[in-house]
Formats: sequence, C-alpha cells, structure tokens
Amino acid sequence: MIPPASTGTHLVLIPSYDSGALVYDVVRAARRYWTPVWVVVDGSTDGTATGLQEMAAGDPGLRVFVLPVNSGKGAAVLHGLELAASAGFTHALTMDADGQHPAAAIPDFMATSMGTLDAMVLGVPRFDADAPKLRVQGRKVSNWFANLETLWLGIGDSLYGFRVYPIAPLCRVMHAQRWMRRFDFDPEAAVRLCWCGVSPINRPAPVSYLRADQGGVSHFNYLRDNALLTWMHTRLLLGFLRRLPALLRRRLGMVHR
Repeated sequence: MIPPASTGTHLVLIPSYDSGALVYDVVRAARRYWTPVWVVVDGSTDGTATGLQEMAAGDPGLRVFVLPVNSGKGAAVLHGLELAASAGFTHALTMDADGQHPAAAIPDFMATSMGTLDAMVLGVPRFDADAPKLRVQGRKVSNWFANLETLWLGIGDSLYGFRVYPIAPLCRVMHAQRWMRRFDFDPEAAVRLCWCGVSPINRPAPVSYLRADQGGVSHFNYLRDNALLTWMHTRLLLGFLRRLPALLRRRLGMVHR
C-alpha cells in the first residue's frame, strides 16, 4: 500500500456531528490519502466520539478533539484551525463527515494549494444522478449572491465544503465577527476571504448524496438553513456596499493585467 502523503504545513480537518458509523469510513478514506487527519467531534450524541478516539489510539496520524456541546460546523472548524495553527500548520483541507466529499481528491487539492500558498482551493461539485434537485437548484441562488458580493472574483461554488484554506487569514476573518459558526460558514468564508485578498482557485470534485439505507445522514433543514443563508447574504451585501470602491479597483486591475 502506498503511504499517505504528508507535509508539515497541510492537514485534513473533518468536523463531525452525529454522522453515524459512516464517519469511520470517511476518516479511514482520508487517512489513506493524507496524514495527519484531525477530527473535531461537535458535541455528537451518537457514540461516534468514543469510536473515533479508539481509532486514534492506534493511529499516530489521526487526532480526535471532542467538544462538549454542539456549536455548529463553523465553530468546530475554527476550534480545529486554532489548534492547527498552534501546532505550526498553515493550511487545512476541510471535508464533511457524511461521505459526500471525495477523499481521493485530497492529494490533488493539497498539491494545488502548495503551488499557490496564498490562495484558497475551492471544490466545485460534480453531482451524480441521485443529488436532490432542490439542493442542486437552490445553491445557484447562493452562488449568484456570493459572486455579486465579490464582483465575480472567481468563486466557483459557495457552498461546497471540500476546500483548502490558508489558516491565518481565515482565523482573522472569523475572530473579527461572531457569525460563520453554523451552516453559514462555507459561503461566508469564501466571500470574506475574497474581500481580504485571498484569491480562489476552483477545482472540480464529485459529490455524493447517500441515502439513509446507505448510512447517509443529513442535518439540513430547508426552512432554518435557508433563513440562515438569507440573513448571511443580507449581512454580506451590506459589507459589499462598503467595500465596493476597493472591489472595483481590484477588478479593474485584473482586467488591465
């Protein structure tokens, strides 16, 4: 077996909340392609924290951190980022624990990041036939707003959480305000990092929506999470208006290169 790739700068970070037994397969798959892999268990009540800790006890390339209460995806990612920064890591590839994201793409995304360290590498989903149509169509609205809010600086997809982030600017962005702690994390991170001058690099990646009989678990709530996204884009549009002159100068600079 080919050993997983490794650097002293990049790690895989997986937030997990009540993901069920599927999280073990996700972690094993990630470990096949990269080391280290860190998992932040976000107050799970399904017993997987214990199972993951047992896996980590026999695997020096895996670390598991357990938060006592559920705080949201963004909060779990931030917790992991802060620990990673203190350990000397500069970049983190985030992926979900529900089996939607392709572990096999980890080396490609990491190599892309290492080639342009000041950029973020954003996954652009390639959907299979089982993808829920409402989710596929609905994300187009969020993508349109994210591109408006950045004057089309290049966000290929605002919601897909399979990404490589530079840790330091993302931590600064998150500490500067109290949002981005739940389902709003992924799109707001992409927009605010663009505002800070972190350019996006888009890479295609497949996405799989697993059925319940395949072990799939979804915590998406159509009304709650779309209301959260609506409020998020309202905030971002206000921020966009304040930053419009700077964004225009940046866009004009790109055109005249």
